[in-house]
Amino acid sequence: MDYSKELPCEVRKLIREGNITGQTSGMCAGYAQANLVVLPKELSYDFLLFAQRNPKSCPILEVLDEGSRYTKFMAKDGNIATDIPRYRIYEYGKMVGEYTDVTQFWREDLVGFLIGCSFSFESELLEAGIPVRQIEERCNVPMYNTNIPCAEAGIFKGNMVVSMRPIPYADVPRAVEVTAAMPRVHGAPIHIGNPAAIGINDLQHPDYGDMVTIREGEAPVFWPCGVTPQAVLMASKPAFAITHAPGHMFITDVKNVRLK
Repeated sequence: MDYSKELPCEVRKLIREGNITGQTSGMCAGYAQANLVVLPKELSYDFLLFAQRNPKSCPILEVLDEGSRYTKFMAKDGNIATDIPRYRIYEYGKMVGEYTDVTQFWREDLVGFLIGCSFSFESELLEAGIPVRQIEERCNVPMYNTNIPCAEAGIFKGNMVVSMRPIPYADVPRAVEVTAAMPRVHGAPIHIGNPAAIGINDLQHPDYGDMVTIREGEAPVFWPCGVTPQAVLMASKPAFAITHAPGHMFITDVKNVRLK
């Protein structure tokens, strides 16, 4: 079903009821989407500092109050424990399960972070006449681990994850211009062209998401990705964390134009 013209509150309700469990690319066109990281309070300052030092990968949109599941700024009725189609639970750096609702795991010492997502700029690319392949092919965006180190903070360390979109050569400058104007949802690409230069050895097999078609006359263009915290969690091994599953985002009530 096409949810591109639905309101975020309507789609969040469908997610909360278990009627949508798939990836959210292309949904609620014009509205920002967000990645999720939830950590115990004792690690929240370290992560906030990590995000501040790595704003391209981890642009913070909202930090929730300790113990609260409810957003105040990005959505008026948002519940970060129920309103994402699929979640991941990590323990000591290992993913121990995927769930469509994490209410059962919620604790009063948890702090939630909503982080800008590149899905937010896709409607801006489409409006500029630039194709977005995973929307065309109705699949998840391909995402890759890289050799680009993040700035460390406290226990948190690791390399950047990037998302990839094939862009026609003639449209690359415009794609850079459009996305650079939106730094709160990752901004401009981090790399264009040769994937091996950033440590990606097999473009056909993403580390997260799905592969999409790259046509003749197109360049792979790579943006910083909000899955970076998940790679960092695996490298840093905190005792407990909750995240979204890659590509399964929190859809906000905030228009993309407000994040420019």
